[in-house]
Amino acid sequence: MTRRVFVTAVSLALVGSVGGCGMYERAQRPAWRTQVENSCLAQHRITQSEYIQAANEISGPGICGMTRPFKVTALQNGAVAFASTVTLDCSMVAELDQWLADVVQPAAQARFGAPVAQISTMGSYSCRGMNGQMGAQLSEHAFGNALDMGGFVLADGRSIAIVHDWTQGDEQTQAFLRDIHGGACDHFTTVLGPGSNVYHYNHIHVDLAMHGNTSNGPRRICKPVPQTTAPAPRRDDLPDAPDIDEDIDMAQALPPSTGMYAMHNGPAGRVPQQPQQLQAFNADEISKLLARSGRPVDLQHPTASAYAPPRALAAPVRAGAMGSDSVFVPEGSPADWDVTSKIRTR
Repeated sequence: MTRRVFVTAVSLALVGSVGGCGMYERAQRPAWRTQVENSCLAQHRITQSEYIQAANEISGPGICGMTRPFKVTALQNGAVAFASTVTLDCSMVAELDQWLADVVQPAAQARFGAPVAQISTMGSYSCRGMNGQMGAQLSEHAFGNALDMGGFVLADGRSIAIVHDWTQGDEQTQAFLRDIHGGACDHFTTVLGPGSNVYHYNHIHVDLAMHGNTSNGPRRICKPVPQTTAPAPRRDDLPDAPDIDEDIDMAQALPPSTGMYAMHNGPAGRVPQQPQQLQAFNADEISKLLARSGRPVDLQHPTASAYAPPRALAAPVRAGAMGSDSVFVPEGSPADWDVTSKIRTR
């Protein structure tokens, strides 16, 4: 009888303890998650549309959930569809859209000549532990802060499956997958692909978990380590441009503010200093330019020739006569300067 009472008392004590924990020490979702969601919305990083729709708050079980979740069927204004509707928070939607624009679509165009039209999704919001393991630390999927992608479909209908093409695809397909995996490391704080562990052999996982900060920004986990990939194929049969110097554009050689285009000496007969741009030209180029302008050319000092007066102005110029009516009369015959004198009379 005594033993039975003792067991009952211990059982009641344990129940009371658990009840007290649930009542007074219930775990709370980290405040920063809600703050990040609200900040993303305040900055208008995403725009609701027929492809991105706000959903009701998800609360629990436990600390799982999101304050402002979104149901997403496509990104890039509908150009890139998800194979199934995903539930994500604002930051993930915005970063995925940016990653597609900055990394995925340029890589697809370069490698295949066609953009990505669909993402084969494998998981978004799910209240579970990391890698789906019972008792493990909660995954970022539990907060709608992660997405798993199993492959892609191009606009031309070509299908790319990570489980096969990561290691067995052709050279350009393997390079494409590694390019977008490496590019994701600049957009997300966690990127896990085949080779990172046994759980990611068939997909790429991306999330925006907070791993801490460094002097260069947030700490990032990127596995496997990105590697240099094969160059993209040529998209045409045109030859490469030859490595030749472009013709010198004299209009760009001297800034207009220097006044170095004048064809006469400066005030008080001083010759302006030679600018650095002109000194950089070779003698042949300067000689040809001066020859066309009518200037005397000193082949020993071609840059100095640029500041010599033109041949036509080298000799003193006689002033014209001033008529009795105070009108300047130029030298020469009227046929030299009077246009009307050249018109035949009838």
